[in-house]
Amino acid sequence: MYEGLENRKIICIDMRSFFASCAAADAGLDVMNTPIAVIGNLEQKGSIVLAASPRMKKEFGVKTGTRLFEIPNHPSIRLIEPKMEFFVRVSLEIVRYLNQFVPSESIHVYSVDECFADLGGTEKLWGPIEKTIKHIQDGLHYQFQLPCAVGMGPNMLMAKLALDLEAKKTGFAKWTYEDVQTKLWPVSPLSDMWGIGSRLEKTLNNMGIFSVGQLAKTPLAMLEEKFGVMGNQLYHHAWGIDLSKLGAPIVDGQISYGKGQILFRDYCTKREVMAVLLEMCEDVARRAREAEMVGRTIHLTIGYSKDAFGGGFSRSRSIDEPTNATMTLYKVCEQIFDEFYDRRPVRRISISITNLEPEHSMQLSLFEDNKWKERKLGKTMDYLRSKYGSTAILRAVSYTEAGTARKRAGLLGGHKK
Repeated sequence: MYEGLENRKIICIDMRSFFASCAAADAGLDVMNTPIAVIGNLEQKGSIVLAASPRMKKEFGVKTGTRLFEIPNHPSIRLIEPKMEFFVRVSLEIVRYLNQFVPSESIHVYSVDECFADLGGTEKLWGPIEKTIKHIQDGLHYQFQLPCAVGMGPNMLMAKLALDLEAKKTGFAKWTYEDVQTKLWPVSPLSDMWGIGSRLEKTLNNMGIFSVGQLAKTPLAMLEEKFGVMGNQLYHHAWGIDLSKLGAPIVDGQISYGKGQILFRDYCTKREVMAVLLEMCEDVARRAREAEMVGRTIHLTIGYSKDAFGGGFSRSRSIDEPTNATMTLYKVCEQIFDEFYDRRPVRRISISITNLEPEHSMQLSLFEDNKWKERKLGKTMDYLRSKYGSTAILRAVSYTEAGTARKRAGLLGGHKK
């Protein structure tokens, strides 16, 4: 199975409790010994915890997703609002630090607190790979006061799995192809495996597949028939095989354009929800237009307020002609919303378009003047926003009480800069 596969020396680095560690360093606190919670907005009692220090988790049971009002009133607890610009700057400095050990093309930033690096060939400069990893970990802790965990493997996937499934508990883990059957195959539930979410896990469970080992032994043809290209990926990932190059995402290629947000408050009417949906459709359509892509399938997910016992719905609809037009996306989302909305307060909204293809494949009839006008209008609005900022031109709904685009324009990653 593994004959001829390249055996690289890839590491995946995760900055433990990154946001809490950065906030602690900025405030001159010890993240390991101080109960710290990074809160989205200290002025909103329903605001959630974005990160918690180890002591906060262990001693007070506060973790990511805990609400501000659920945190006990204790004198040793420190509540800190996020400074996203500061966090991003720290992340960039960490990449610069890694650049001392490997060239920039050997580093792939996966997220603000996680990145990959190829240490192959560094033995001649720095000695044994494990020694270099220890040097990197010590340097990050000394220079940034940030503890980190490192997973190592023969490819990006195995390095990520070594990190998620072992190193986050032990600090360091090295996985090889020989470890697949003993370390990867026993993994269950399937959602513990990178790349498998709860919905995909449920589908696999319905097929009688409950562990990674069972997934690996499922006929490839069966998985491809059920999931298409994704089935091929699932099969090979279950065997620890990943042929993606460093610098490319583990799942190669943009397969969707989407946007999701947690609303600042409960939205109780369709009119309010539609205002935000139109803003979100505008943003998703703009990103697709900039990439010169169009999509045939529109997905809408609505999450109800916890005060209304949560829940919600997630539905999709395919259209005959692919699109990247804002109003086309919006009208499909409205149809889905009208069909499944049960009038409970809404707190979360997500939309996306999939089944992508190049924009030039879209046949625009010369007799459909409105389609050409809509396309030109969209491109013009995109140009103005690109040149003068995201709020340079907005739809009227953004100036209503329900609109969120103006307020979110002042945020970074959905949080205060």
